Amino acid sequence: MSEENTPPAEWGPMRSFGRIKSRKLKPQQASLFDTLLPRIEANDAHVAAALASGRDLWLEIGFGGGEHLAAQAARNPAVTLIGCEPFLNGVGSALRHIADGDLKNVLILPGDARPLLDKLPEASLSRIFILFADPWPKARHNKRRFIQPETIAAFARALKPGGTVRFATDWADYADWALERFLASPDFTWPAQSQSDWNTAPADHVTTRYETKGLGDCKPVFFDFVRK
Repeated sequence: MSEENTPPAEWGPMRSFGRIKSRKLKPQQASLFDTLLPRIEANDAHVAAALASGRDLWLEIGFGGGEHLAAQAARNPAVTLIGCEPFLNGVGSALRHIADGDLKNVLILPGDARPLLDKLPEASLSRIFILFADPWPKARHNKRRFIQPETIAAFARALKPGGTVRFATDWADYADWALERFLASPDFTWPAQSQSDWNTAPADHVTTRYETKGLGDCKPVFFDFVRK
């Protein structure tokens, strides 16, 4: 990886999300914060154990309500998935999905994914998902978007050669923004050959309720970027 794409030693305050909590947590979800989360939290010890297991490690950044995270974990029991989400109501929802599915291959980080990315050994991840992140559509707020040269550099460091970043959005400007920045990176390729490669959901994609709301200004776009 080139020196100019090396991520910073310390990240600034995370500004790519709007709020930490909205409504009061449901009783079951609140209980799972006390009973389930301590057992599956993506702390140093649990992440180290996942790395030592030799299993493929996938990361979802900003998992929303956890539907995609839980479904991928259920479909891929030989993989360990780490999900990061700062919005506590989303964490509560994900914990419920994990408990209901009796999933044993998920770790949850209720917070900023960037310090975790920096802690992971080089070439330790096989896949990263960033699905329908807050687009911050106003130009003056674009600097809050999660996709920036610094985060792309962090993805490159943590991914194995041939590993992928899947970025999906239903905002046209954010799609253009992400594509421009990934293509500018010396560490990634974009193997798409035709329009259907990005405007058709991949075969292994899991559609969530948020996605079906169609809150953006275009149909969903899916980019799979490959680590060189």
